[in-house]
Amino acid sequence: MSAPVWIGVAALGSVAALARFLVGGAIAVRTSSSLPLGTFAVNLSGSLLLGVASGAALTGDLRLLVGTAAIGSYTTFSTWQLETQRLREKGQTPAAAVNVLASIALGVAAVALGQAIGGWLQ
Repeated sequence: MSAPVWIGVAALGSVAALARFLVGGAIAVRTSSSLPLGTFAVNLSGSLLLGVASGAALTGDLRLLVGTAAIGSYTTFSTWQLETQRLREKGQTPAAAVNVLASIALGVAAVALGQAIGGWLQ
């Protein structure tokens, strides 16, 4: 991988991680749900974007920059898991189950929709 691509990965990853923080936080402060809706929205929108990138059949450095650096830094598996565990610790096991099942089901649907959109963009 070339130096410009490494710099691009670092730059896009930084911007995307900041976007995740801002988007997730903005949603979290506007909702009163016990579910972590900020993380939920970030991960679903990231799934849609990754589907678009996949459907558009990005290759090479562009796929690395878009898929791994940008979208990979924007979405967050570890925060989703931590927030799910915290729901369980608070005795909100049904909410934790909803968080897991809805995230997986809607995430897969978002990827499929994104792939269709990406295919249309080709």
